[in-house]
Amino acid sequence: MSSLALPAPRSRAWLTDVPVLAVAVVWGASYLAAKGVTTESTVLAVLVLRFGIVLPALVCAGWRGLRALSAAQWRGAGLLGLILSGIFLLETYGVVHTSATNAGLIISLTMIFTPLAEAAVTRTRPSRTFLGAAGLSVLGVVLLTQGGGFTTPSAGDLLMLLAALARTVHVLTMARVKSVEGADALSLTTVQLGSAVLVFALLCAVPGTGSTPWDTAAAFEPGDWASLLFLSVFCTLFAFFVQMWAVRRTSPSRVSLLLGTEPLWAAAAGIALGGERLGALGVLGAVLVLAGTSWGRRSAS
Repeated sequence: MSSLALPAPRSRAWLTDVPVLAVAVVWGASYLAAKGVTTESTVLAVLVLRFGIVLPALVCAGWRGLRALSAAQWRGAGLLGLILSGIFLLETYGVVHTSATNAGLIISLTMIFTPLAEAAVTRTRPSRTFLGAAGLSVLGVVLLTQGGGFTTPSAGDLLMLLAALARTVHVLTMARVKSVEGADALSLTTVQLGSAVLVFALLCAVPGTGSTPWDTAAAFEPGDWASLLFLSVFCTLFAFFVQMWAVRRTSPSRVSLLLGTEPLWAAAAGIALGGERLGALGVLGAVLVLAGTSWGRRSAS
């Protein structure tokens, strides 16, 4: 039998969906926050700071659970952390080297990659209804992001495509790694983030990889620190704890579809906080994203 989590009953589905949707909201807002504090030379430094800030609190809160983890559970969580570090490296460098429009469009392909990968792993065929809903959502993202104009594909676009694939691998691995099934979500999240910080810190130690975390932090102004804390507490700690909690209570495809609304919330943050405008095509795209994800949620149930 497959180790993938069974979908929650319809009557309780919203109890899982709402926190996952909240993750999509904060992740959407993270594009605006990250662009305000990150440059090509500070990507690794910002990632070290972003993850390192929340680690002490996680370790203190989950010390008993960490001590209870078996060697196999440490290895499984460490593997998830390596995948997580790859996601953030690809996404952050990708955003630096491409437009926000392209980044939002390409990363949304996770909605398509995940059900297809899940079907391949479980040797089942995804329903036409679910694929139709995912396709409708992707069409909505295309229209939603056309306000900025789609530019010629670049190295950054390829990095975002790889990030979408890495997100799919992360979701499926969380659902299928048997060694972490008996561990609590807080402990697993702590080990994941700790593994990611270690990767980023080792890369920072390589000469020529950019500014150090200390120099970057010293140059931060109050607004930069506010953005970094938002990225650390909400977009990292809250987001990945909820994702690991939710994937055990519903299907990876359902989680991915809800997280696929991220570009919609990125546009909302740009309009409300960044002063951007959404044209007629963008409004239509937003409606299609909402309709597609709602349709897909019912299908996944």
